[in-house]
Amino acid sequence: MPNRRQFMTAAALSPAVAAIPVTSATAAERDWPTGPGLPNRPQQPDRELRRVLAEIDQRRLEATVRKLASFGTRHTLSSQTDPARGIGAARDWIFNELKSYGGRLTVELQSYLQQPTPRVPVPTTITNVLATLPGTTDRVYVVSGHYDSRAGDVMDFTSDAPGADDDASGVAAVMELARVLATRTFEATIIFAAVAGEEQGLLGAAHLAEQLKGRNLQAMFTNDIVGASRTNVLRLFAEGVPTAETPEQAAIRRSVGGENDSPSRQLARFVTDVASNSATDMTVEVIHRRDRYLRGGDHIPFLERGFPAARFTEPHEDYAHQHQNVRVENGVQYGDLVQFCDFPYLLRVTKVNAAVMWSLASGPGTPRNVRIRTNRLTNETDLVWDGEPGREYEVVWRPTDTSDWTHRIPVGATTAHTVNLSKDNAFFGVRAIGKDGKRSPAAFPVPAP
Repeated sequence: MPNRRQFMTAAALSPAVAAIPVTSATAAERDWPTGPGLPNRPQQPDRELRRVLAEIDQRRLEATVRKLASFGTRHTLSSQTDPARGIGAARDWIFNELKSYGGRLTVELQSYLQQPTPRVPVPTTITNVLATLPGTTDRVYVVSGHYDSRAGDVMDFTSDAPGADDDASGVAAVMELARVLATRTFEATIIFAAVAGEEQGLLGAAHLAEQLKGRNLQAMFTNDIVGASRTNVLRLFAEGVPTAETPEQAAIRRSVGGENDSPSRQLARFVTDVASNSATDMTVEVIHRRDRYLRGGDHIPFLERGFPAARFTEPHEDYAHQHQNVRVENGVQYGDLVQFCDFPYLLRVTKVNAAVMWSLASGPGTPRNVRIRTNRLTNETDLVWDGEPGREYEVVWRPTDTSDWTHRIPVGATTAHTVNLSKDNAFFGVRAIGKDGKRSPAAFPVPAP
């Protein structure tokens, strides 16, 4: 009888060998692996969240975009003292507008002196405008847009650069969210940030991220170019392999297959869970990239410092109205002008942000130190994590070729659970459950020491 190698060699060389028929997979095989738990379902908006969404005002969003565009240019190198034109005038208006919302907001100017870079020829003051809504725990979430703008030449600080979509739209969404949430109380602190220096190298965001090192910052979202798409789709860019991954972490990731389970990907799954629905009238499409092709935004400095972060952007950018001098050429109007914005779309984007930030800040935090025990060979999976007193949890899992969680297993107020499913065949996560049923983002386990 021929051995396996002889058989395979003969089969490869002989065209006369008949093909082996393949039978159709059964339903159970198509759903492999099967396992315990309930089907995972999106988290539906409750009555309070629906009230929040109803308070978001499209007219105010439009008024904010028009006001920011009226400053002519908001280039980082433009005037900081002219009361009517330049980045200084925009900074002061944003600060005063946020102050007018009252409630529990604390508004501040966060300034520093930026030393020269290729896009900053002389020492220049960069100022972020921050509105902080304090929470009752140490958890922190950041939502941002950048208020600087640019023309065709990134160093041109005198030409008109209205920046209506890039990124007055993102700033308007953040400011309207701050207004609507200003009087409400949450477990977590929310920082609403209008940052500067994005077009000159993500400078303001980098400074903000540096100032937050050491804080329990569990998520950051930037809204950049979110106001001019006549669709019901919003892109969310979320990295797989973490930007700040250490060699030791990379070795673990390669050994367990965690390329699609970074903290930012867990955030993306949370966003689609709570904000891609009829209440926001928006479909959030997760893009498995850190940002657009060879491009970057204000979430990247946060990723570089190890914080989970992601970027909201409209699905079809119009490059005639982005990074262009205002002009008419061959009958085509160029420039990032208000007339090309889509304010019903910006309203829906703001609702997505509201659903996400409200759900994060009023729900439980992401579980910490989630691990899989590897001290015994078994077809079961032993999960352990650090818990909070009285907090309930659930285990989530999915087949390895599936992007989102398919099953959930409620496990109660415990810090350990054994799943009757092999860690070879599925990916696992653990998320916390609030008293009102709100779920945290999932935490992906690493091997226990």
